[in-house]
Amino acid sequence: MISTVLVANRGEIACRVFRTCRELGIRTVAVHSDADADALHTRVADAAVRLPGVTPAETYLRGELIVKAAVAAGADAVHPGYGFLSENADFARAVLEAGLVWIGPPPHAVEAMASKTRAKRLMGVEPLGEVTEADLPVLVKAAAGGGGRGMRIVRRLTDLDAELAAARAEAASAFGDGEVFVEPYLEGGRHVEVQVLADAHGTVWPLGTRDCSLQRRHQKVVEEAPAPGLPAELEHEMYDLAVRAARAVGYTGAGTVEFLVADGRAHFLEMNTRLQVEHPVTEAVFGIDLVALQIRVAEGHALAADPPPAHGHAVEARLYAEDPAHDWAPQTGTLHRLAVPDGIRLDTGYTDGDTIGVHYDPMLAKAVAHAPTRAEAVRALAGALERTAVHGPVTNRDLLVRSLRHEEFASGRMDTGFYDRHLAELTAPAADPYAPLAAALADAHGRSRFGGWRNVPSQPQAKRYLMAGEEHEARYRHTRDGLTADADGVRVVHADAALVVLEVDGVRRKFDVARYGDRVYVGGTALTALPRFPDPAAQHAPGSLLAPMPGTVVRVADGLAAGAAVRAGQPLLWLEAMKMEHKISAPVTGTLTALHAVPGSQVEPGTLLAVVQAD
Repeated sequence: MISTVLVANRGEIACRVFRTCRELGIRTVAVHSDADADALHTRVADAAVRLPGVTPAETYLRGELIVKAAVAAGADAVHPGYGFLSENADFARAVLEAGLVWIGPPPHAVEAMASKTRAKRLMGVEPLGEVTEADLPVLVKAAAGGGGRGMRIVRRLTDLDAELAAARAEAASAFGDGEVFVEPYLEGGRHVEVQVLADAHGTVWPLGTRDCSLQRRHQKVVEEAPAPGLPAELEHEMYDLAVRAARAVGYTGAGTVEFLVADGRAHFLEMNTRLQVEHPVTEAVFGIDLVALQIRVAEGHALAADPPPAHGHAVEARLYAEDPAHDWAPQTGTLHRLAVPDGIRLDTGYTDGDTIGVHYDPMLAKAVAHAPTRAEAVRALAGALERTAVHGPVTNRDLLVRSLRHEEFASGRMDTGFYDRHLAELTAPAADPYAPLAAALADAHGRSRFGGWRNVPSQPQAKRYLMAGEEHEARYRHTRDGLTADADGVRVVHADAALVVLEVDGVRRKFDVARYGDRVYVGGTALTALPRFPDPAAQHAPGSLLAPMPGTVVRVADGLAAGAAVRAGQPLLWLEAMKMEHKISAPVTGTLTALHAVPGSQVEPGTLLAVVQAD
């Protein structure tokens, strides 16, 4: 039996595997980069081994270092998690050759299915060769790995070469493999997958369907099980195809067969030879622990002849440190607080006070709700997220709440184009109009305008805040009876540094308040306290292109130099942050008057990259 497991991964999935290992009485070993030295997964493991370096290429993609760490720590098994080397057959072989148990499918199955090009050929589907106008639109995809990295939609033939280059670079950075291929892009389809679990004794369980159609940048955002509204005949066809794919390669362990459902047909996409990020919804519906079952299968145990029955519906939402209103730009900084209401499963790799850095995926957590019906599960998750405290960098929390409550999602009619159609309305500024007043009253708590009370009317005090992209002013007064609001129809019932209670037109409302420097959180609304006088040094010339996030300048457009003529929307340079490339384009047609970005340089948010002067 397995006694000690090293997880060849980081963050949320490492913590998730460790949780099951503790329940089974198995010791745990973490690995970490220098950037992750104090990360949560290193703190909850029984032992941790340093992988010298910071970037994935230096650390989590170095299979030989991870095997060496497992041996040094006395582990007898390795769990790959997902991403990084989880679908690398050479790594699986290296683990086995070191005399360790590999908690995953056999290397030959990984080799057959982990490359999407080989998997498609095995299932009778050929990638596109030479692309013509008639083939458009097409999708460029990384042959290895997943998570939306190395994927690009191409609608114009003239863009193909550039997108191929960008996809190769991103795939190589994320997975250590720059192979990409091209396939037809089907508009308006649903992303539906089948979870499978197989043992070494010939049993393959199809564990229901999952719908993962709500995606941004080809990376899933909301997932659910079972996929709603599928015809029974199509669902059984997908089960049969999934089982056939697993049997075709002698598969063991957990895996996922993915399809694009369009025009009433299921089009095979790929097989992921690993645990998926969204596995908790399947666990909730079937009442199982997939990690525990992975371990049992790796130990040689046989599965029961049939899987357990499914019950109810589960929905998962991925909480990302990113700004959906600004091209999904990843965010960094200190996560001061993350707390969800009771009754919701939260899988996370962070805790209060942790730092969100630039080197890895921006996912903070996964929140999962399970209920007897889909409508009840969706309502529970939306309500819980709305009440979740997320104090720190900007997140997609509000987008998730609005997505779950959107009529198209609620009715089960969503497809992979959901955010293309609805992003503007889902990210429209919206905030509580009384949040600035609550913030100002909490800040003023304990302050007295007078050394002693005088029978002189108090002058109103004012504080300015930035909220939802707009400036707001809150006015209040210090009186003999305490703080009062300088606003019609509003009475201050209570005010201290953490709680403000206002009576607004006869309705009493409570506002929880937390402050970290100039950042203030009033319930679910984030505000920035503004100084009385703006800093002149913070001004930039018109046409300035500022880094929207911390990252690395990976390349500048060929031949680009100061003095060059540029057109609006023309790509000028690319940043890499959190394993994704981000394109910086000219905001207007004009002349590039300055270029400060240098390939390989590290930049912080607000760094001046270039200046374009409009014609």
